[in-house]
Amino acid sequence: MTVDVIVAHNLGKTVSDVGDALTILSDVQLRVASGQTVAITGASGSGKSPLLALLAGMDRPSAGQVMIDGVDLSSLDENGRADLRAQKIGFVFQNFQLIDHYTALENVVLPLEISGRPQGAVDLATTLLQAVGLGQRLHHRPALLSGGEQQRVALARAFVGSPRLVLADEPTGNLDAATGERIMDLMFRLRGEMGATLVLVTHDPALAARCDRIYTMHAGRLTEQAQEVAA
Repeated sequence: MTVDVIVAHNLGKTVSDVGDALTILSDVQLRVASGQTVAITGASGSGKSPLLALLAGMDRPSAGQVMIDGVDLSSLDENGRADLRAQKIGFVFQNFQLIDHYTALENVVLPLEISGRPQGAVDLATTLLQAVGLGQRLHHRPALLSGGEQQRVALARAFVGSPRLVLADEPTGNLDAATGERIMDLMFRLRGEMGATLVLVTHDPALAARCDRIYTMHAGRLTEQAQEVAA
């Protein structure tokens, strides 16, 4: 029996706001099978990014449960969640989140070192950077790279460990239309080659339309959109 890569059940997140409780997520239900691509759309402030943070174990819910590849995140402490991310999850940030004083190659090697897989890491990272068209930029630091090049480094970093799950938060949000299109193509190509499950947050309807399933977040609640069926 295939284990779903993501199961979120009755997921909720509430924070304190000037003494009052502010509900960010409420009764979120999500199940994502291995190899699926899922888009989460919605207005700014609707709860999309907080949901990704909970799915990655970067934050803890106020209610409900998140299971990643059969592992209940609530059963893990902070170190355990970090280990799970290192072994199973790649993350693509809108603002790239590269380490400024590391080269492109060093940024991509880092996840392999963190996850205890340093052997062959440089060769693997080099091969992946070449695959995303940055073979001539291996030793450039982020400040010397364009926004599109930085996002390609971020994609290589997310996929270098052959993760079961890739979470992407507005991966084309800071890019012009043409560069964003190229990044979309690269992301879906890498996902297909590695068989990863992909969950992405986006405002871009063209990016969402490339996914198997589309959800909309509104006021902290998640609703699946019906897919159009061709006549």
